[in-house]
Amino acid sequence: MNNKQVSGALLLAVLFGTVPPVQAQQGASQAAPPPGKTLVFVFRSDRQPVAAQVPVVVNLVRIGDLANGTFAVATVNPGRTFLRIGEQAVAVFTLEAVANRSYFVRIEAVSSVRPVRTEVRLVSETDGRRALAQSRLVGAAPAVGAAPRVQPPAPIAAPPVAAPRAQPSPPRPAPSAEAGADWNFALIAKGGAFKLASANQTVAGLASTFDTTSKPALGIEMEWRHRAGFAVGGEVFYYKNDLVATGVIAKQQVVALMANTKYYLRVADWFHPFVGVGVGYADALYSGDLKGTAGGAAFQGLAGMEFRFDQVGVLFQYKHLAATTGKSGSDVKIGGSGVLAGVSIAF
Repeated sequence: MNNKQVSGALLLAVLFGTVPPVQAQQGASQAAPPPGKTLVFVFRSDRQPVAAQVPVVVNLVRIGDLANGTFAVATVNPGRTFLRIGEQAVAVFTLEAVANRSYFVRIEAVSSVRPVRTEVRLVSETDGRRALAQSRLVGAAPAVGAAPRVQPPAPIAAPPVAAPRAQPSPPRPAPSAEAGADWNFALIAKGGAFKLASANQTVAGLASTFDTTSKPALGIEMEWRHRAGFAVGGEVFYYKNDLVATGVIAKQQVVALMANTKYYLRVADWFHPFVGVGVGYADALYSGDLKGTAGGAAFQGLAGMEFRFDQVGVLFQYKHLAATTGKSGSDVKIGGSGVLAGVSIAF
């Protein structure tokens, strides 16, 4: 049976309910869109099964209530297509449908959350077909014997049932920054207040006093975020302080290169507190009357919160950086702590 025959059989089954369920399910999982149209497959696969059913609406048409391990399919016109998943905790998903293509949308219910909240993402056709083969088509009747096959004189595709176009729903926060895949890349730029831990120290054999307030204090992070909440990445952090010794006026500039790991706790789709640690190397550059460089190992602890809205987030972070340069006995503590604010962009 070719793809057009399968599509016709599927649509006839939906319209008249006369195709045996086993054939309908197999046909649905392998169906191709009618000419000039688009098929949207929506299937539910929970990591930890949740008992409640989740209603699915495509372009204002309710195509079914999905339990774990079930799927539904809609035929739509090319163009902007809107999916509305859930009732009380609603997730809105939008895709730009192209003619003669099939799209596969995965729904996952989050366990231990009431009302039921879902995560929605687009998957590849290979992953989608594999999941459909292990799922049950919504609305199938109890299994009966296969109906006798009748060879039609020519393949005839039933007219597709086109869903009415919907107006865009009010913008809602995306299910999560990780919703597009298991791993997402994020770029973070931040700045704020940072102070050295020690004001009075010996630098190059001279008793020196630091202005502990760093001006400026800036950082940029790159991290890979997993949908489970873990994140790994790298950070460049820069800050500058003035220092004064007997007959000496100089500046200390510090660049810290850090490898970080974090854990984001998902309290809500838009609110993610986090904690983290980092290890790396800090280098101090002196200019003015005192010149030279010195470096050493650096360690840091992080805590904060991020507010995510679609791919853009706003974060607030407390940072404590411990770093020492020079040899024992003549070392300089260049670390400190501060509060930073920034913006994140997830790709």
